Amino acid sequence: MLAHDFGNVRWRKSTYSGNSGECIEVADGHANLVAVRDSKAPYRPALLVHPGAWTEFISGIQAGAFPAAD
Repeated sequence: MLAHDFGNVRWRKSTYSGNSGECIEVADGHANLVAVRDSKAPYRPALLVHPGAWTEFISGIQAGAFPAAD
């Protein structure tokens, strides 16, 4: 398992996110990876995703492929 340094990356969350702390944050710009973390637990390890998989995931959300949580 490789360790990745995310100390100098800029994390962002959706502008649709509120302040409830139930969001994910994303850091792009890392070599061949998109890092995803829980905004309420930023000290925990980030999930590392291939950029192509991330793009497909976002496209699926936009297409309504995942039902909204109630």
